[in-house]
Amino acid sequence: MIVEEIMKSDVVTLQPTNTIADAIQAMETNNIRHIPIVNDEKNLVGLVTISRLKEATPSTFRTNDNPDDLKKPLEVIMERNVITGHPLDFVEEVAAIVYEHKISALPIIKDQKLIGIITETDLLRTMVELTGAHQPGSQIELRVPNISGVLSKIADIIQKRKANILSVLVYPDKQDEQYKILVIRVQLMNPTGLIHELKMAGHHVLWPNLPEISL
Repeated sequence: MIVEEIMKSDVVTLQPTNTIADAIQAMETNNIRHIPIVNDEKNLVGLVTISRLKEATPSTFRTNDNPDDLKKPLEVIMERNVITGHPLDFVEEVAAIVYEHKISALPIIKDQKLIGIITETDLLRTMVELTGAHQPGSQIELRVPNISGVLSKIADIIQKRKANILSVLVYPDKQDEQYKILVIRVQLMNPTGLIHELKMAGHHVLWPNLPEISL
């Protein structure tokens, strides 16, 4: 999945000469926490976040304290060294950037113009959708050898049960690099029979750890 599929393209922006009061009002009106700052050519020149506002002018968020703070232009408090993404970036790469740099939003740039923005919430929602966690089903976790063809064999067993695979996640076994962990979400409310067949085929089912049964 690429960024342009999940980014918000209808972006609320302000200019450097707008005031802190403008930013607060825009955030409250649009229920947002990030405002890209652009110039007349729509080039990104900065970013203002709710945390940046509170950090730069804490008195602004206390009633009637230093009202002159509200008149300050955004150019004096905005973040200037903004990390950006491209619409054709992969979502997982963008998620890694957000995680590594501990940022909450990533403006998306194309041909030097701001065309969208991605937030932590967008990435979390996408992960939920990709893993199928929002759909009814069951999750099965298996420890398998790190060799080719294993997933295909497991998929064959699931197919025989006429179960639909909602998602597959793969990550290394931290204790033994010769193995990996498969997390498969299937569209079954009762996976007992499938788990039994997986075990009968010699697969190590980590979760759910059901007692042995005869079917």
